[in-house]
Amino acid sequence: MINALRRFSHSQEARLLAVVLALGAILTIATPSFLTFQNLFDLLTSYAFLGILAAGLLVVLVAGGIDISFTATASVAQYLALSSANAYGLGWAGTFGLAIGTGIACGLMNAWLIESLRISSIIVTIATLNILYGLLVFVTGGQYIYALPDWFSKGIWWLEFVDADQIPYGLNLQILLLLLAFAATWVLLNRTTIGRQIYALGGNRDAAGRLGFHVFGLSLFVYGYMGFMAGIASLAQAQLAQSVAPTVLVGRELDVLAAVVLGGASLNGGVGTVLGTALGLALLAVLQNGLVLVGISSYWSQFFVGLVILVSVSSTALTLRRRARSAVA
Repeated sequence: MINALRRFSHSQEARLLAVVLALGAILTIATPSFLTFQNLFDLLTSYAFLGILAAGLLVVLVAGGIDISFTATASVAQYLALSSANAYGLGWAGTFGLAIGTGIACGLMNAWLIESLRISSIIVTIATLNILYGLLVFVTGGQYIYALPDWFSKGIWWLEFVDADQIPYGLNLQILLLLLAFAATWVLLNRTTIGRQIYALGGNRDAAGRLGFHVFGLSLFVYGYMGFMAGIASLAQAQLAQSVAPTVLVGRELDVLAAVVLGGASLNGGVGTVLGTALGLALLAVLQNGLVLVGISSYWSQFFVGLVILVSVSSTALTLRRRARSAVA
């Protein structure tokens, strides 16, 4: 136990946790609106969409790839699933099945293009992002869907309670899906053979191939998993917004990538944890929420997000360099 705590104290996650707590303490002093149950509940609910996508992107980064197309995948899955739910009377299972199936199909297409054509994953996914988004806007004309099925609009509210001001709280659809996404990704990466193979693939792709790992199959799985999470996230966002908007999700790729990179995942593959990603998401949420609460213009949000990413990545690189020098010495 003591050794585990000692190892954790020297980890990226421990440094990130300290930054989140310090930033939270500063914001609590600066504004009384930050440390309230309502604000923290709203933060968790509104950032569930990014968190679910971050769980999927973590697996892709650990495998040594990258996916930029997930917001377009989510937009297509969301529109197709909920327009079908309205037209054909689908229930929860049918709507989720269609959204997830659409996401997986888009992910498998990315993996096939990357592995078959031997093209960089960032090039392929930037291309598919634009193709999927362009087709969606052309087919739908950019029209929103406001009339959603009643059961979907109501969502779920488990363990519901109200505070002294009669404001309701509970385990809603967004928080439930976020917890399930992080739990499933943790099990995948830490308790399965495929998870260990994904780390090995990201650490050294050539060595993984020589050891007999099915590299093409792992790539299909990794990008399919990203599509799976994009399908789930799309419905979480639609239920929260109470509408389907084909043009609002694309453009949020940087926030998702920021959360995963802040959590310590390496863009070179082989490194990354679910705990780090959750803390990276928390830092991003607290930072953006804090800027709004203290009255700083939203135009500065991207500036600070970029600055924090740069500092975090530089810190990680310096730490790895020091460890390498120590190992040589």
